[in-house]
Amino acid sequence: MVQPVSAPQPKMALPGPSSRVASMIVVAAVVLTVALVAAAAALWAHYGSAVFFEMIKSGIAACI
Repeated sequence: MVQPVSAPQPKMALPGPSSRVASMIVVAAVVLTVALVAAAAALWAHYGSAVFFEMIKSGIAACI
Protein backbone atom coordinates (compact mmCIF):
# COMPACT_ATOMS: atom_id res chain seq x y z
CA MET A 1 0.00 0.00 0.00
CA VAL A 2 1.22 3.54 -0.80
CA GLN A 3 2.03 5.89 2.08
CA PRO A 4 1.33 9.66 1.80
CA VAL A 5 4.40 11.72 0.94
CA SER A 6 3.53 14.79 3.00
CA ALA A 7 2.43 15.02 6.60
CA PRO A 8 -1.18 16.07 7.27
CA GLN A 9 -1.58 19.83 7.51
CA PRO A 10 -2.55 21.26 10.92
CA LYS A 11 -5.95 22.90 11.22
CA MET A 12 -6.04 26.68 10.90
CA ALA A 13 -6.28 28.56 14.19
CA LEU A 14 -8.80 31.30 14.77
CA PRO A 15 -7.56 34.78 13.88
CA GLY A 16 -5.69 36.31 16.77
CA PRO A 17 -4.70 39.85 17.65
CA SER A 18 -2.02 39.95 14.94
CA SER A 19 -4.62 39.66 12.18
CA ARG A 20 -6.63 42.46 13.79
CA VAL A 21 -3.57 44.69 13.83
CA ALA A 22 -2.87 43.88 10.19
CA SER A 23 -6.44 44.69 9.18
CA MET A 24 -6.29 47.96 11.15
CA ILE A 25 -3.10 48.91 9.28
CA VAL A 26 -4.76 48.16 5.94
CA VAL A 27 -7.83 50.21 6.88
CA ALA A 28 -5.63 53.12 8.02
CA ALA A 29 -3.68 53.01 4.74
CA VAL A 30 -6.89 53.04 2.71
CA VAL A 31 -8.29 55.96 4.72
CA LEU A 32 -5.05 57.92 4.31
CA THR A 33 -5.00 57.27 0.56
CA VAL A 34 -8.61 58.34 0.15
CA ALA A 35 -7.93 61.50 2.19
CA LEU A 36 -4.90 62.41 0.06
CA VAL A 37 -6.81 61.86 -3.19
CA ALA A 38 -9.74 63.91 -1.88
CA ALA A 39 -7.40 66.74 -0.85
CA ALA A 40 -5.75 66.73 -4.28
CA ALA A 41 -9.16 66.81 -5.98
CA ALA A 42 -10.31 69.67 -3.74
CA LEU A 43 -7.17 71.69 -4.49
CA TRP A 44 -7.59 71.00 -8.20
CA ALA A 45 -11.22 72.13 -8.10
CA HIS A 46 -10.40 75.27 -6.11
CA TYR A 47 -7.25 76.49 -7.85
CA GLY A 48 -7.63 74.94 -11.28
CA SER A 49 -5.34 72.63 -13.17
CA ALA A 50 -2.76 75.28 -14.17
CA VAL A 51 -1.91 76.19 -10.58
CA PHE A 52 -2.06 72.55 -9.53
CA PHE A 53 0.48 71.51 -12.17
CA GLU A 54 2.68 74.56 -11.46
CA MET A 55 2.85 73.53 -7.78
CA ILE A 56 3.85 69.99 -8.74
CA LYS A 57 6.43 71.27 -11.24
CA SER A 58 7.96 73.69 -8.72
CA GLY A 59 8.09 70.96 -6.09
CA ILE A 60 9.93 68.62 -8.46
CA ALA A 61 12.29 71.45 -9.50
CA ALA A 62 13.10 72.12 -5.82
CA CYS A 63 14.15 68.49 -5.38
CA ILE A 64 16.53 68.49 -8.34
